[in-house]
Amino acid sequence: MGRQDLREGQYVVVPENPVSMFLFGSIRSAWIWLILRLYLGYTWLSAGSKKMTADAWTGSEAGAAIQGFVKGALAKAEGGKDVPSWYASFLENVVLPNAKLFSYMVAFGEVLIGVGLIVGLLTGIAAFFGGTMNASFLFAGSVSINPLLFILATWLVLAWKVAGWYGLDRWALPLLGTPWTRRRSTTKEDEVTS
Repeated sequence: MGRQDLREGQYVVVPENPVSMFLFGSIRSAWIWLILRLYLGYTWLSAGSKKMTADAWTGSEAGAAIQGFVKGALAKAEGGKDVPSWYASFLENVVLPNAKLFSYMVAFGEVLIGVGLIVGLLTGIAAFFGGTMNASFLFAGSVSINPLLFILATWLVLAWKVAGWYGLDRWALPLLGTPWTRRRSTTKEDEVTS
């Protein structure tokens, strides 16, 4: 495949290596992703369930936990530790004034991510939002188990096509369709160029 092929509208396909093909494109690896999915799902669901029943998250004092968390992150940022200044600015100007809203978003988000991963529904999307929450916690200076969860979530995002095979994605993804399998409508321009 040379330069001339590219000029004629051709494209170059780089073959997939066998390891990544097995992990991210073969249903034979779905059992690996099932184990990771269930672990991550349980972790998110249990964390979110605890928040759902806590007054400081969703009860009469909703927002108090977020305020404490943000104030701790801001103190780290002032000391020049672990929290980037741009993220401290976001926490101070967006999260802190809307602590109650963010409190509900975190609690309900963790539960939804957990359920999505456990039942294998929209696995890639659930893992993406889980990874986003982990990254947010990391930017706020909270390490704990977040690096591990972020790495596992990233792998699940990469394996989204097969990660939910032993779950609802097996039926949901074909019903929802994917961008590369939707039928493209033919226009007069397409007919002229073909």
